[in-house]
Amino acid sequence: MKFFLSITTTATYAIAIASMALYVACSNDKNVTGIEIGNPSIADTDTSVTDTANKNPDPQKAPALPLVAEFSVDYSDAAAKALGKGASKDEPVLLDTFSLVLTNLRSFSSYYTSVSVDPIKGLQLWPYEDDSDAELEISFTGHSSVEDAFKDIDLQEEGYLKEMGVEFRPDEQNAIFGHAKVNDKYLPFVYSLSNFQSLMLRYHYSQIDTAGGKANLSVVFRVKTFVDGIDFSNAEIGEDSVIHIDSKYNSELWNKLNDQFVPSFQPLRYDYKTVSDTISAYVVDIWKDIAAKKGENTIINGNFKSPFTTDWILMNQYGGKADTTVLIEKDERIMKVDVTAGGKHSWSVQLIQENVALIAGVNYQCVFTIWSNVEGQITARIGSYNTYETEGFQEHVQVQTSGHSVAINFTPEVSDPFARFELNLGGSERTFWIKEVKVLRIN
Repeated sequence: MKFFLSITTTATYAIAIASMALYVACSNDKNVTGIEIGNPSIADTDTSVTDTANKNPDPQKAPALPLVAEFSVDYSDAAAKALGKGASKDEPVLLDTFSLVLTNLRSFSSYYTSVSVDPIKGLQLWPYEDDSDAELEISFTGHSSVEDAFKDIDLQEEGYLKEMGVEFRPDEQNAIFGHAKVNDKYLPFVYSLSNFQSLMLRYHYSQIDTAGGKANLSVVFRVKTFVDGIDFSNAEIGEDSVIHIDSKYNSELWNKLNDQFVPSFQPLRYDYKTVSDTISAYVVDIWKDIAAKKGENTIINGNFKSPFTTDWILMNQYGGKADTTVLIEKDERIMKVDVTAGGKHSWSVQLIQENVALIAGVNYQCVFTIWSNVEGQITARIGSYNTYETEGFQEHVQVQTSGHSVAINFTPEVSDPFARFELNLGGSERTFWIKEVKVLRIN
């Protein structure tokens, strides 16, 4: 599922000046010298587009998108990816009581207007400023649902959504209580959560259901992922006939469950704090579903057949002005970008697509066809949406007056599910025609 949320429309002059100071500091840093980075946080205007094929007008502000959240336990096979399966009578492990305390809810988004949000830290959606100490007891085994507490959240107001972050701490019981089948007999166990001080689960926007006019964040704990490869038959049984699993009793089993506990929520990625360390990682099977397969195009709507505003962004800043039209010629759809004011920099006008999922060490090829009414140079680039650093490549491309294909091979050094492809088209008045944009995974 691919969706973008409407662009935030509020800004202040003070924030813009602060953002500009940040940009100047970055551009003088030796580590980024020569990197052509536009700074969307001090944009002059929002995106604009006309799709003549679909006759779509400029995008209007969408209706409010309130957030609700559900928290549950699931017993389906981890490989099946199906949610909602309850426990059968012969499950090897049953969870009786499992609760956490919800302490923070954050959105991670990109912004194309002046905002005071740090895109790396994200925007705190809850608790609200007037109730900053609020917490919610969440029972996963009791299938908790939260709606009223989030009633003032409207995700349409918070930029282009990337991830939702849900932060927990252990509850007062500090344990999961359940039963495990040992020799055809269920024995109670207590798994200590003392290894975890806090955990942040970050869910990819495609994991959020937006049907029915609401954004439903479903936080599901997969039992079979949690106990995968775990053998309770050799566990030490206490004098109270309970299997205690903690740092003192059954410590080897405890360490294995600790490794599998946080990934069992199946977010895109997570981090958690222990007494001595902070651990961060991607959840492998979720990440594999998001990243492109071999030969697959990780650019969405690269042939512009869907409405332009679904996945593409036209950015005007630093005096640049441009608009777009989608044309149809011989059953091909061509993006026309008319730059009426070049602005101060090549990045004064940017044609952007975010959410380009890149895997470190994998070979990719970026391919697109482009021409212009005026010969000259542009910059093609794949970088980070929140730090603006180059992650894939940066190439200066000579554009001709006749259509020609550009092919750029690259191998990213970091994994990023939200890399940003951009064509920097500013600097002078001219018109561009672009078609068949691809970022292909080639191994």
